[in-house]
Amino acid sequence: MNSIIRLLLLSILCLTARAADFLPGVKRILFLGDSITYAGHYVDEFEAFLVTNFPDRKFEIIDCGLPSETVSGLSEAGHAGGAFPRPDVHERLDRVLAAVKPDLVFACYGMNCGIYLPLDETRFAAYRTGIEKLRTKVKAAGADIIHLTPPVFDALPIAGRLRPADTVKDGIMFDGYDTVLARYGEWLVEQGKTNGWRVIDTHTAMSTALAEARKTNAAFTFAKDGVHANEQGHQILAAALIKGLGETFDLAKVSAELRKLIRQRGRILADAYLNAAGHKRPGMAKGIPVEAAQAKAAELDPGIRAAVK
Repeated sequence: MNSIIRLLLLSILCLTARAADFLPGVKRILFLGDSITYAGHYVDEFEAFLVTNFPDRKFEIIDCGLPSETVSGLSEAGHAGGAFPRPDVHERLDRVLAAVKPDLVFACYGMNCGIYLPLDETRFAAYRTGIEKLRTKVKAAGADIIHLTPPVFDALPIAGRLRPADTVKDGIMFDGYDTVLARYGEWLVEQGKTNGWRVIDTHTAMSTALAEARKTNAAFTFAKDGVHANEQGHQILAAALIKGLGETFDLAKVSAELRKLIRQRGRILADAYLNAAGHKRPGMAKGIPVEAAQAKAAELDPGIRAAVK
């Protein structure tokens, strides 16, 4: 056999084995979380990784993050100026799982769950209970679940709005709130080590990247409001997620055209499924019916395949 042909066949076999070993049996992937997940840039980056590296797998990515949401069921007094309490994912979870029918769920909660106050056992217990309840429901629906530790809360750009632990009160943010998120993340990582949970530590990855950037620019931030990361921050989250799945991928190589098309497709599906499942968060876009959204999303597939090539 010609040596070039032999090498090509070997490469094909290796790629096929890699594709089969990566998230075996998974086709439809659901992302749950708060406004950071709803913003969806890290979800888009992850989908770009999938379509580039596994073009024949036909993964379906559904982003059902919901702004303001918690897994703890808690809400601070006067949230959103008193307009509405924070949504609780458990209010809509059964409907989302029934609508999406995922094989795998990525869940990223914590940012809102401590209500921006100092570490407190009652709030921490509510977070742990909420996470465990979420796991139980997802498993009962026949899906696997991977937890992402909370992203970073960056006190630096909003220092004037924050208060120390001894003066902070409900409705005002604690200046050391990132230590609360770090503890929530540590607990999740502990569950991975002791109970076999699948956990990816995005908080540490983001903290490390932030500290590294500040070595040369002391004012650097991923989030001007302390909470909502920009697209660069979302790339750090996505890279950590990909690494946590045992893969590597240079996100800088993703073309602007591919990002644009994936973004367009993802927004169509996200709003459609959020609307179909229903929720209690005012001010959200009203998505088109799921069947129509799936058809519009499918129209973008040829362009996405071409952008990958």
